[in-house]
Amino acid sequence: MPADEGTMRLPQGDLGLLETEVARRLLASTLPARLAYTGRDGLPRVVPIWFQWTGDELVMGSLPGAAKVPALRAKPEVAITIDTDGFPPEVLLVRGRATVADVEGVVPEYAEAARRYLGEGAAAEYLAQLDRPGARMYRIAVRPAWVGVLDFETRLPAPLGGVRA
Repeated sequence: MPADEGTMRLPQGDLGLLETEVARRLLASTLPARLAYTGRDGLPRVVPIWFQWTGDELVMGSLPGAAKVPALRAKPEVAITIDTDGFPPEVLLVRGRATVADVEGVVPEYAEAARRYLGEGAAAEYLAQLDRPGARMYRIAVRPAWVGVLDFETRLPAPLGGVRA
């Protein structure tokens, strides 16, 4: 039996989908997550953002002044996608509630993400610019409450005969 065969039968929404090969690959990738949230004006927003998967949470960092921070505190329900550009696309969909914490210095998971996205040398230079006395960031964490996976080969969207959301 292929390693993912059991998880391929899981319905969309099942947290067990985080254990699929597609999800693991996307969570370890250097693709940006796309964070969808409700702005303070009530209108939807989507922003590309670096992330770090801890095994329990998708963690993102944000600098002071970002409009998403007060919006997430007011309406913490979010949706996140991490997806490829090629064909067939691979897509990880996550829904949950964001928690926002104030952090002195650089959010540790943000530093890990910087090393993954930029490589050690470039990340060290970049993080040195951020990590100054008095520096602050926000730690945005989303614990998945709903997960969907599409690979357009073994897991198709419902209109194409695949699993339902």
